[in-house]
Amino acid sequence: MAAGETGASPVKSAVRTVELLEFFAGRPGMHSLADVQSAVGYPKSSLYMLLRTLVELGWVETDPTGTRYGIGVRALLVGTSYIDGDEVVAAARTTLDRLSDETTETIHLARLDGTSVVYLATRQSDHYLRPFTRVGRRLPAHSTSLGKALLATYPDERIRELLPRELEALTEHTVTDREQLIEELGAVRERGYAIDREENTVGLTCYGVAIPYRTPARDAISCSVPVARLTPSHEQQIREAMLHARDRLTLATRHL
Repeated sequence: MAAGETGASPVKSAVRTVELLEFFAGRPGMHSLADVQSAVGYPKSSLYMLLRTLVELGWVETDPTGTRYGIGVRALLVGTSYIDGDEVVAAARTTLDRLSDETTETIHLARLDGTSVVYLATRQSDHYLRPFTRVGRRLPAHSTSLGKALLATYPDERIRELLPRELEALTEHTVTDREQLIEELGAVRERGYAIDREENTVGLTCYGVAIPYRTPARDAISCSVPVARLTPSHEQQIREAMLHARDRLTLATRHL
């Protein structure tokens, strides 16, 4: 019995460490020990010792008073290593550059992670546009063209299992009815691309296509354009460019 307890202890510590880092990753800025303890629910003495260890290792940082905590620089180094070593990101670079040139709009590459999409690469628009997405940002899949393009590669029953019971509304346009979303995903399968009409960011329409180098798809690309600049001819150009980019990326990633 004692051996079993000893064997389980390192696993518990590892889980707590990961949960703590994910807490900081999802909440930028500095946080008091009381705030962290309230969020994660660990005993205060254990939490304090874990935080001090992570501070010494560079995964967590403190403010000058030593009483507030935030994510450390080593998390950035690991994240950068993930991007630099990812084969899909490497294979997509030329296509993302070309798509950016063809559309003159902002282009993203993202990966499905549970019920969210995580941004892996971005090409900024040629036009002035306030930056709204960065590499490493996580957004709900149901509110983005990227996420909807990826969810559409799953069967409906699997989508029902994956989606949270309540879909968060990021804007007044976000689809929050699960069955309405599933119906929309059926249309995505038919036409080959997904659309987010101001569902994630007011004033922006986005078009997304999944990269089918595996089934269900894991990665997708999108093009974001301000509604004020979205004429029918520009919309048609973007849709065609996205589908061509999908075909090029399918060839570029066929060995993965």
